[in-house]
Amino acid sequence: MFTGIVQGAATVAQLTDHRALRHLVLDLPEGLGDGLVIGASVAVGGVCLTVTEVDADRVHFDVIDETLRRTTLGTLREGSRVNVERAARFGDEIGGHVLSGHIWGTAQITDIHSTQNNRRLTLRAPESAAPFLMPKGYVGLEGCSLTLGRVDTASCTFDVHLIPETLRITTLGAAVPGTHLNLELDAMTQAVVTTVERVLAARS
Repeated sequence: MFTGIVQGAATVAQLTDHRALRHLVLDLPEGLGDGLVIGASVAVGGVCLTVTEVDADRVHFDVIDETLRRTTLGTLREGSRVNVERAARFGDEIGGHVLSGHIWGTAQITDIHSTQNNRRLTLRAPESAAPFLMPKGYVGLEGCSLTLGRVDTASCTFDVHLIPETLRITTLGAAVPGTHLNLELDAMTQAVVTTVERVLAARS
C-alpha cells in the first residue's frame, strides 16, 4: 500500500531486456534505501514493484511484459528519472490517499497552463476510465496523489493542479504536452461505481 506522497525521484542506472521481462536498476535518493530488503514493495512511477536485490541505495527490480505494456516503464531509458515511494507502514501519518500501485493505463498531457506558484495539467485518459473520474475525486499520476479539478467525461479529459513542492520533488515538473503518465484510479470510487452499475443492471 502507498499514499501517493512521492519521496523523491530516482535515476535509472541500468536496463536489461529479456524475453517478456525487463530488469530495472535504480539509484535511489540518498537514504531512501535504508532498511530496504529483498521482497519489499516500492512504487516506481506509481507502479508497485518488488525488490529483487539491494546494494545500499542501488535497487534492482524485474518488470514483466504486462506491466511494460500497460505503463510507461517500457519507455524508460538509462538516465531517466522516476518518482519513488516506499511502502506505507502502519502508524505512519497518511497524507495522501490509499494507492495500490496497480495502474489502469496511461493518461496523456494535452495542455499545461502555468501561473505564479501554480501549474495546471490537462490530461486525456482512456475511455474506460471515464466512469471513475469526478471533480474533487482522486487519482494517482506517476505515483502522485492528486485531486481532480475540472472533469469532462465526454472527452475523458481532466485537470489537476500542482503546487511548487510537487513540481520540485517529482518528475511532473519536467512533464510537457504529449507526455504519458501512469494513471491509477481511486479504488473506492471504482468499487462504488461498479457496484451501482451491477445493481441497476440486475434490476433492469
